[in-house]
Amino acid sequence: MFDGYWRDAVERAVDPIGVRLHRVGISANGLTTAGVAIAAATAVVTALGELRLALVCLAVAGVADLLDGPVAKATGPPTRRGAFFDSTADRVTDTLLLGGVAWYFVSDDRGDVIMLPVAVMAVSWLISYQRAKAESLSFDAKGGIMERAERIIALAVGFAFPDILVPILWLMLVLTSVTAVQRFIKVWRQGTEAIQVPDPDSA
Repeated sequence: MFDGYWRDAVERAVDPIGVRLHRVGISANGLTTAGVAIAAATAVVTALGELRLALVCLAVAGVADLLDGPVAKATGPPTRRGAFFDSTADRVTDTLLLGGVAWYFVSDDRGDVIMLPVAVMAVSWLISYQRAKAESLSFDAKGGIMERAERIIALAVGFAFPDILVPILWLMLVLTSVTAVQRFIKVWRQGTEAIQVPDPDSA
């Protein structure tokens, strides 16, 4: 959903910042690496039950994740290596954050909901795989009601208000599952249209 409605506006706002950071010698890969490191710290802080501090760490990690793209753009034409690194780092970050939540539930003797963040993680990986596989087949699988930006925002709300963290995770699970279905249908329709279009060379 973020891609469809706000990405262009956000990019216009942060692209100048990316140019300034590039001029002072900050690299996109450096920001991506910093984001993963901060996400790891967020996971540890979450596991220790310090959710308000985890919210601060999550915000810092989110800023790093937001700015690595503009810095990469200011550096020059995008590279496949950089795109691969960024995508891999996103998956590692998601795993760390939700793993930290699962750890927090164990530490807080709330084993009855430990599988909830694990389930969100699994479906998150699924929709990421759908997009990657679709793009490898020249299809478009972007979009959906709960993409990565929305998941991070929802998790931030859960950290800010710990009493509703479990309901937030349930909401994330439902909406992320809906996103998986949306992406499947979108790619399936594109595949159906590709089958129905006649090959001009066969005429």
